[in-house]
Amino acid sequence: MRVAAIDVGTNSTRLLVAEGWAEDFRPLDRRMIITRLGEGVDRNRALAHDALERTLLTVAEYAATCGEYGVERMRVTGTSAVRDARNRNQFFEGIEKLTGRAPEMLSGEAEARTTFLGALSDLEGGLPTLVVDIGGGSTELVYGTDEPERLVSLDIGCVRLFEKHLHSDPPSPQELETLRAEVRGALGDARQQLDAPPAVRLLGVAGTITQLAQLKTGLPVYDPDVTHHMVLSHGDVRRLVRRLESLTLSQRRRIKGLEPGRADVILAGGELLLAVMETFDCAEVLASEKDILDGLVIELLQ
Repeated sequence: MRVAAIDVGTNSTRLLVAEGWAEDFRPLDRRMIITRLGEGVDRNRALAHDALERTLLTVAEYAATCGEYGVERMRVTGTSAVRDARNRNQFFEGIEKLTGRAPEMLSGEAEARTTFLGALSDLEGGLPTLVVDIGGGSTELVYGTDEPERLVSLDIGCVRLFEKHLHSDPPSPQELETLRAEVRGALGDARQQLDAPPAVRLLGVAGTITQLAQLKTGLPVYDPDVTHHMVLSHGDVRRLVRRLESLTLSQRRRIKGLEPGRADVILAGGELLLAVMETFDCAEVLASEKDILDGLVIELLQ
């Protein structure tokens, strides 16, 4: 059976087409376009017209691709930006018109569980694992061994933090410290709720983490085969974040291997990852290219 999942996030809209069985599916096509659906949502609590238009155009392209592959089952999901927008019905109506299917608005808990399923799909089981998914509008933290045991969804993400705190170019020390203070407060509460053991295996998914892995490689072209399951030490992340905070936006956009659509928000995401590692006493993070998209596909094939 051929299936497809379209994940409409706060910063990017992504597609995965696959076939086979839940335990061993074969990816046929994986795509990502920065559409920034969540632009201004934290401030206005509404989806901006241009952001919605960009996103729907991308979904239309993905729907055509699914038709070319002869996809039999499809899921389209919206996450943080859609949850927070008072005009979310415009999103629902647009998606259903383009795909013929009503989109799902995933709760933070459902998003976290599906991400955990996808992220651990090609890893050795039986090890206590903390999965961190740094999105544009929210961050999910899921603790478990082979199944999710405890999880939290926090309303802090790279786009939300960037828009709220980082107004100077490059960001001022005061702006960065205000951002860090908000993140530390949110993560302190999350640590108590998750009660993860010291030195737990930390598995990181989504664009912030895979982009930092790409920057560590120094390669000019993004290669997911290289970044998948790359280990980033606390020192690696700290060094990359300190480098990024010293650069202007135009300088960050010229970094080879850094997706231009992430150049403005990568610093906020990096600060968030660094805080997660320090809050949970993790000396390293394992980057994963498998995430919520893979989880959605597995659920479709089940």
